[in-house]
Amino acid sequence: MLLSALLLFTSTSEAQLSSNFYDSTCPTALTTIRAGIEAAVQTEQRMAASLIRLHFHDCFVQGCDASILLDDTSSITSEKTARPNANSVRGYEVIDDVKSQLESQCPGIVSCADIVAVAARDASEAVNGPTWTVNLGRRDSTDASRAGAESDLPGFNDPLDRLVERFDAKGLSARDMVALSGSHTIGQARCATFRGRIYGNGSDIDADFAATRRGQCPSVAGDGNNNLAPLDLVTPNSFDNNYFRNLMERRGLLQSDQVLFSGGSTDSIVDEYSRDASAFNSDFAAAMVRMGDIEPLTGSRGEVRRVCTAVNAAA
Repeated sequence: MLLSALLLFTSTSEAQLSSNFYDSTCPTALTTIRAGIEAAVQTEQRMAASLIRLHFHDCFVQGCDASILLDDTSSITSEKTARPNANSVRGYEVIDDVKSQLESQCPGIVSCADIVAVAARDASEAVNGPTWTVNLGRRDSTDASRAGAESDLPGFNDPLDRLVERFDAKGLSARDMVALSGSHTIGQARCATFRGRIYGNGSDIDADFAATRRGQCPSVAGDGNNNLAPLDLVTPNSFDNNYFRNLMERRGLLQSDQVLFSGGSTDSIVDEYSRDASAFNSDFAAAMVRMGDIEPLTGSRGEVRRVCTAVNAAA
């Protein structure tokens, strides 16, 4: 009975999302978001990866509800300072800027959660990546969950079975997981997240690749922690399938990347994507849609924040 009720609730919530949700209430919403994202990516190419990642880190913690955008208050402990997010997740100001523009055009109409979802799609397009139709109508949470961010988000040292478990808990398959991981074809990672891998002398890392990466990542913890390296050393600013070729050559920067091709259950998917860019692009787009459908707040649940960093003041 409980499972039936849960499935009904989930399907009802998702049914309330639609691609034309703002057509009559804020017809400029999508063009305004696109313009803001294109400008941000043009200013800094890395922002494309950051905005895709922002959506991912939002959806994996109590659903796609913009909880990650909330700042600390006396009653809210922000997710921004959680271990997987601190000094790592970026793009907040881009979302804030777009929200400010939309509030001047259509006050109180477009949710921060929807802006984050559309921004991820537009960011992918801005670097010639896949596109997809974004379902809209999410509402914003009135709380955050730092504990959820600590427990639910994948870690950069997670083994394959743990990664599969984390994605399965959100209704995403192993294939979805590998496709979504392909977003690491763009973007950069901090030295602190891959130091152990490049100095570990493991059999699952190419020696020349490790040596190259050590050049900007000192072995001593604390030194150069925030030094950056591209996740894809070959084509760091192109959304392509080279990430998967890197994995097959033992050149995954993060341990959680390389485990996708390490003699385990996902090897065949990595091999397929390395040979078939169109299959990767198609699966990535489909996985982003499924991820965007994780536990949305719809109807009268949640609210549409006026400012993305804070809940609305009581009337």
